[in-house]
Amino acid sequence: MATLVEKGASGAATWVDDRLGSSNFIKRSLNKVFPDHWSFMLGEIALYSFIVLLLSGTYLTLFFEGSSREVIYNGAYTPLKGIPMSAAYESTLRISFEVRGGLFMRQIHHWAALLFMAAIVVHLMRVFFTGAFRKPRELNWLIGVGLLVLGIVEGFAGYSLPDDLLSGTGLRIAYSIALSVPVLGTWVSFLVFGGEYPGGSIIERLYPIHILLVPGIILALITFHMMLIWYQKHTQFAGPGRTENNVVGSKIYPAYAAKAGGFFFLVFAVMAALGGLAQINPIWLYGPYDPSQVSAGSQPDWYVGFLDGSTRLMPNWELRTLGHTFSPNVLIPTQVLPGVLFGLLALYPFIEAKLTGDRAYHNLLDRPRDKPVRTGLGVMSITFYLILLVAGGNDIIASIFHLSINEITYTLRAALFIVPPLAYLATKRLCISLQQADVHLLHHGVESGTIRRLPSGEFVEETVPLPSQYSVLLATTPERKELIAHAHTEDSEPKAVAAKPRGFFRPRGGVVEPPPDHKELERTVD
Repeated sequence: MATLVEKGASGAATWVDDRLGSSNFIKRSLNKVFPDHWSFMLGEIALYSFIVLLLSGTYLTLFFEGSSREVIYNGAYTPLKGIPMSAAYESTLRISFEVRGGLFMRQIHHWAALLFMAAIVVHLMRVFFTGAFRKPRELNWLIGVGLLVLGIVEGFAGYSLPDDLLSGTGLRIAYSIALSVPVLGTWVSFLVFGGEYPGGSIIERLYPIHILLVPGIILALITFHMMLIWYQKHTQFAGPGRTENNVVGSKIYPAYAAKAGGFFFLVFAVMAALGGLAQINPIWLYGPYDPSQVSAGSQPDWYVGFLDGSTRLMPNWELRTLGHTFSPNVLIPTQVLPGVLFGLLALYPFIEAKLTGDRAYHNLLDRPRDKPVRTGLGVMSITFYLILLVAGGNDIIASIFHLSINEITYTLRAALFIVPPLAYLATKRLCISLQQADVHLLHHGVESGTIRRLPSGEFVEETVPLPSQYSVLLATTPERKELIAHAHTEDSEPKAVAAKPRGFFRPRGGVVEPPPDHKELERTVD
């Protein structure tokens, strides 16, 4: 029986290869090498979360009715029986209380969305702080920023579909943002909502956008993103045997495939545990949406919270001119500010290359401390975002800690302009200090624990020079080499006798992918 199966598989493979010539491609693919570093798994978390989103969303689509048609509820949840509501809200209640595994799938879907956005943000931070966006990977950086924006749009659309009182409050804010567009605001809001708020078509329009249009674009961008990574080779940190022209790590088969497969099930297990044990978005407690009501203490998901915070910190400015009322108090924090932030984020690789004059190809990553300005800018941006996120919950903070909401708002307004520059200066100073510590470590070595007495009677501790793999890691940038040379010329202290390196500096193993020939290298980097 086994022989027949082997013959059948061999014949099928030969038949496919004769027509597609795929054997060489498969062989090269199986020999592909990926670096061994935990930070490279952050992007995989985003990928696996998106897969879970597709699977759970497909299940929910079988039972959800994306319609604002009014119905009378007569389902299993007794407190809402006999209450008029939209078909979207009624079907969400049915999924939560009557469909087998419905609530579990709803909560997995919501947790996966939060994890997807968190993984994208952390992955972008890793790429930014290590300089992985530099030539020739600027296009992949633009794709990553596009995925972040599309993820925010997709999350907001999905969050609004149940048509409960909390999500309806978010849609009310979105309607106001559309109205704030100068001159065209009324036309834009009527086009999106299908009439005066709340309109009669917003659910019907959000539904296909959420389940078809945006996921399709995200899937296409992720596919293109992975193809570029495959074509350009993966970035890696500096180390022995690692150059701009090779990759050191594990082959995709079997080592990396086994690791990635296990990691997928681990990520899935975490989301399943959250979906089964941690309640999220209990829409039955909020009730159906009523335009005459606003939910108290409403908070959006974390990735939209910064827009809520920017709106709350913006002064209440309005301009009336030429028969029109302009509302910069809504337009600036919700459209101008995010446009500037995401625009600078997308253009940063080109801005840095222009200011530094760095046009070279880079496959080796930077350590954040080696680029104090870039690291300082990143920390400054994160600080700016966190202040806006805190401002989005100023009413909750005031209620819990019994503080004045006006005082909180004034304090956060001042902090928005004072704290980020201070964070930049502190981070830059810390990076420079860490560089000096590395120079000292390279020049003097590490303590060996062996005490020796000099002929003069003085006791000194012998030092151990860093092994080559750590010396290579710490002395990769031109700036670091200049510091090392400067330390060598100025240091006149006698060196202690060097002992042999200790075992805890033993390098990690791995497979080395040989550098391609000149033609292949040109094809890869171009």
